[in-house]
Amino acid sequence: MKNEKLNILFRAFAVFVMLTLAACSSDSPTEETREETETPETPETPEEPEIPVASKFYTVDNINDTYADVAGIANVANWGPYNVHDPSVIKVGATYYCYNTDVSFGSEVRPGIQMRKSEDLINWEWIGWAFDGLPAKGAAFIKNKGAQPFQSLWAPYVMQVDNEFRLYYSLSSPTGRLSVMGLATSDSPEGPWIEKDLVVTSEPGGPLQTNAIDPSVVVTPAGEHWFYYGSAYDGIYQLKLDPSTGLAANSGDKGTRVAQRAFTNGIVNGNIEGPEVIYNEQQGKYYMFIAYDWLQTKYNVRVGRSDNPNGPYYDYNGLDINTEVDNGPMILAPYRFDGHSGWQGVSHPGIFKDDSGQYFMAHQGRPGENSFYMVLHIRKIHWTQDGWPIVSPERYAAVDKTEITSADLVGNYEQIILGYSVTPGYADEQRFPDFQNSIDLELKTDGSINDNANDVWFYDSPWLTLNFGDGAFIDKLHVERGRDWENKIESTILFSGLNNEGTAIWGKKIN
Repeated sequence: MKNEKLNILFRAFAVFVMLTLAACSSDSPTEETREETETPETPETPEEPEIPVASKFYTVDNINDTYADVAGIANVANWGPYNVHDPSVIKVGATYYCYNTDVSFGSEVRPGIQMRKSEDLINWEWIGWAFDGLPAKGAAFIKNKGAQPFQSLWAPYVMQVDNEFRLYYSLSSPTGRLSVMGLATSDSPEGPWIEKDLVVTSEPGGPLQTNAIDPSVVVTPAGEHWFYYGSAYDGIYQLKLDPSTGLAANSGDKGTRVAQRAFTNGIVNGNIEGPEVIYNEQQGKYYMFIAYDWLQTKYNVRVGRSDNPNGPYYDYNGLDINTEVDNGPMILAPYRFDGHSGWQGVSHPGIFKDDSGQYFMAHQGRPGENSFYMVLHIRKIHWTQDGWPIVSPERYAAVDKTEITSADLVGNYEQIILGYSVTPGYADEQRFPDFQNSIDLELKTDGSINDNANDVWFYDSPWLTLNFGDGAFIDKLHVERGRDWENKIESTILFSGLNNEGTAIWGKKIN
């Protein structure tokens, strides 16, 4: 069985540029090689590099699905929302900061964790790399185990603790499960970042099949810090941190498992990784957002919730997500509206909120026309009446909020039902994204749906209810105004929600 998500370098040709992609994990570990043991060196404070000046300002009208015109390291200042994978976002004052995996379409990967900032969640300004190469302690750990680390850092997580900013990183190797997560700190979200120490490590062998990749942290109302991580192998783990240091409360602690996947005929149903846990004060619960499946194709987002930071976390059907079951709800998956190539690889969620308490999800999107491009997507998160998160079917575009009446809802829509087909395996098996395609939907003036008088809709702002088959399927949908990105329409009506079986339902009005 393939053990770890294929990361390192994907090579393909796009038009006339060669693409090298370093993604977030590896699934083809090679045999270990032995080297002389190395001792970590105290890194010198790097000289401040000259930051290139951007010539492009991004708006909703000039963000494209592909970006060959600015691909490659020579155009790094103009990457903006492009070349983003595994984003972690934090708001500091009036500014949002994004940190992400080392990736590049059109040039060799430059390790160091990419950093961007934005005032509006649309135009992202490049501000450089967090590190000048690989962090010394993380690289030394892998070399001391007889392997060479990958020349890329993956899946950072950023947080602020009082006046200190903490940046967690992942570093792995071709040796299966030989990985490390470390911590760097700064007094500014723009750095400089100083590596402090290692938080969790993993290596082949041992009683726990952990994989030290994809860190995230939640802070409880009582001030406890809980750390979550994991990619493939034995699932998602959690352990307690020392809030004063950001390191493990008990040195060497690998934690305990809190989430795993199902098996089909003895084969793992793809990947589970990228946990992101938040505490929602209004709901009074902890929510774990998890990435399922292969990052380039079927990547999708699942959610579990708990009353406690260390679990158990339960899914929509009340099942513990730490059992051999594929859990729901699945609130984001590869999708395709009419007239568009679709978006795949839409996971590794980064959850954050603004000053008003509005939650957002950041993630990468890979266009169906060429899945090696990686574009930053930001979506609003809403909460169902029974406390489950749902995401907007369209990317955030700062569309004005105006009243939506029942009369406004009458008309034609493109609807997407986020279904799922089980395809056990990893990159070689999950070569197709399983796009969920839009279908036609019409809400009629008389309250019926399409041409069936037995299917009815009603509206109690902001919730739209679609009742099919006298209650066989009941969709509870949050209504809002948003941009139709596929048709370049500034404002239309969007809806998203769950039906009575926990399946996510999306839609946008097209007239």
